[in-house]
Amino acid sequence: MGYYWQAISGHLEIKSREQPVSEMLAAPELDSQLRNKLLLAQQARRFASAQLALPDNDSYTMFADLQRPLVVWNVVATPALSIAPRQWCYVFVGCLNYRGFFDKQKAQAYRNELREEGFDVALAGASAYSTLGYFDDPLLNTMLRRNETELVGVIFHELAHQLVYVKGDTAFNEGFASTVEQEGLRRWYAAQGDAQKFRQYLHDKQQRQAIFQLLKRTRSALDAVYRSERDVHIKLTEKKAIFASLKAEYQAWRSSHDYAGFDKWFAQDLNNAHLALIATYQDLVPNFLAVLDSVDGSLPLFYKKVEQLANLPEQERLLALRSQTLRD
Repeated sequence: MGYYWQAISGHLEIKSREQPVSEMLAAPELDSQLRNKLLLAQQARRFASAQLALPDNDSYTMFADLQRPLVVWNVVATPALSIAPRQWCYVFVGCLNYRGFFDKQKAQAYRNELREEGFDVALAGASAYSTLGYFDDPLLNTMLRRNETELVGVIFHELAHQLVYVKGDTAFNEGFASTVEQEGLRRWYAAQGDAQKFRQYLHDKQQRQAIFQLLKRTRSALDAVYRSERDVHIKLTEKKAIFASLKAEYQAWRSSHDYAGFDKWFAQDLNNAHLALIATYQDLVPNFLAVLDSVDGSLPLFYKKVEQLANLPEQERLLALRSQTLRD
């Protein structure tokens, strides 16, 4: 109950700070940089409903300044010799591979508690979150720190969660929302006649995907060691060597690429927990794109097919989705 109370309190704090974006934009003294970001967010919000058939509600029409750079902090934990993340189950959303906190100190305390129990632990902050349509989600100052593509994309992404959400299936949910984000951005920049920005988005995404593949190979190598019959001390030694190799491979990749998006992440003392959620957002995107392709790009028909997949049992749903491939 203590955990749920902090979640309720955190959400109520956000609600208490909300103010209508329309009233803010009507104030002549509003900071010009903030005004431009709010205008962009409102344009994206209208586009989402009018052109992407996403929920038409009051989400992102209110603004809340939290006076901090992140809205939630997520704790991820795995056993020392396993890549399988610990799960926590919640009312409404089902089971997730992380535990989220609105208070950074509480998140750090819980991380330390798990670390003392012998878990590999990681703490990751987030600038946005979704109530899945149970409430109208506000724009947050944490979201406005993003650039144009990221801000518009996160609005599309979070509204997609309101449309389709399967309890306990993070890969499906994030794959779907990431697909809506990508297709939404393609249409957004096409409407603006600025295909170059979408190409840059895809380029950066390809750079991230190259790193995700490196991390997935590392996970596979670790899993093979952990499942072996070797002595625990040998496993721990090999684990250390694999993480050292991971950092070396990244530095080699970085020397020939100008994408710095992972520099801060790789500067950490990495462990199993840091790898636990990698590629969750992107693994199924090609399959969802194939579903969209199968209905000739009609988003309403796409959403209908995704809802049908969402109603299948988990394994049947995954098999049906992975059987989808793009047409030539």
